[in-house]
Amino acid sequence: MPIRHSIIHQIDKKPDGSPAVLHISSSELVESQATENLLNDFNEAYNAKQGKGWGFFHPESGAYPFSGWLKGFYDGGDFIEFSQTAVEHLTKLMEESNLSVGGHVLFAHYQQGMTDYLVVGLLQHSESITVNVDLTVTTSKHVDFGSINLAARINLSEWRNNPNSRQYVSYIKGKTGKKSSEYFRDFIGCQEGVDGPGETRTLLKAFSDFVESEDVPEESAREKTQALVSYSMAQAKLGEPITLDELSELIDENRPKAFYDFIRNKDYGLSPEIPADKRTLNQFRRFTGRTEGLSISFEQHLLGSKIEFDKEAGTLILRGLPSQLTDQLKRASD
Repeated sequence: MPIRHSIIHQIDKKPDGSPAVLHISSSELVESQATENLLNDFNEAYNAKQGKGWGFFHPESGAYPFSGWLKGFYDGGDFIEFSQTAVEHLTKLMEESNLSVGGHVLFAHYQQGMTDYLVVGLLQHSESITVNVDLTVTTSKHVDFGSINLAARINLSEWRNNPNSRQYVSYIKGKTGKKSSEYFRDFIGCQEGVDGPGETRTLLKAFSDFVESEDVPEESAREKTQALVSYSMAQAKLGEPITLDELSELIDENRPKAFYDFIRNKDYGLSPEIPADKRTLNQFRRFTGRTEGLSISFEQHLLGSKIEFDKEAGTLILRGLPSQLTDQLKRASD
């Protein structure tokens, strides 16, 4: 993962309402193992964050100037100057919001595979106790990657090469309410373009419909479910989207286009690439059981809607039965 440029500035803003003090760096981080470890740890923590938003830039304007500064840098401008201008604007928005404490602001431009990325994130620190060689103890500060709540990653290659894309920016939405991270999204100048959880739920619904329409045997259905979840979770861990044609190949190697064509023919409205939402994927699981001629198999997300489980009685109530099964039952009861 070659790092093209990286720099850290500091915004010293305390929660007591005192004015923020900006400490600007005049030089990039040197290429070193420490710098590489910093970016790797940041990306790993960022990818693990749930509830991210996906979107695209607002048109450049006085309210949303970041994309213009970024374009100037990416077209051959100076990275340090770009980062300094951007962090000054971030400090101003942070002051106006009065909803956040400061921290160290990381800007990093790097390449992964054939794709260029820019990450911007506010880093916080925590203290730990260190035992020295002479057996005395001191406190030391280290970056707390688990506390990253204000960060964004921009797929620069997609931004410049695919003007119709609506998901080349990802950002952390934040858990403590919309306003706590709204100023950071305004700083990036991003508007939501893709509903990650909604897209993931639609994909899982399409998969369930596909398995039902193909009358897939129980064991094969489990294998296909595992293939879908494993691939999607791996993409989420890498911070990469789910690519429908790749997923289709994994689900059925003998008919690699079957699932992809099923989605297109049924018009689920899914893009060829969708962001993977880990929380939604974690809820997707297939329950199966077989006893005395009875075989039951269904996805976890159907509990509470089409399927109810009475724990005390040990019974299932099914709704919305497949029409083929309903017809068979009607004929059997006549």
